[in-house]
Amino acid sequence: MILGLYNYWIVVVLMMIGLYIIIAHGNLIKKIVGLNIFQTSVFIFYISIGNVEGGTAPIWGEGITLYSNPLPHVLILTAIVVGIATTALGLALAVRLKEAYGSIEEDDIQAMDDQKTDNKHC
Repeated sequence: MILGLYNYWIVVVLMMIGLYIIIAHGNLIKKIVGLNIFQTSVFIFYISIGNVEGGTAPIWGEGITLYSNPLPHVLILTAIVVGIATTALGLALAVRLKEAYGSIEEDDIQAMDDQKTDNKHC
């Protein structure tokens, strides 16, 4: 029973790995990679839900009575495109932060930003 649901175990493991990377690392590139891993687990989850055991592609044919729902797969294609765009935007922001602050470490950027704010109040 438990081994038959291996794709859901993969989803949970990938979600936890992605969440750990997002929380534990201060490097912005690593955070983007963690978000992509987390996002991939959501894709696998939706595809797993959309699977109909014994179902075929929704193409009419003789003797076919059970079809799989194509909507989850279409939504995942859209989500992949949005994910690529979001990743590109995140990487572009990381490049701009590197140019502005000289670092892509979250703690360094926060410290430099706090220092600039303190200097303005003095």
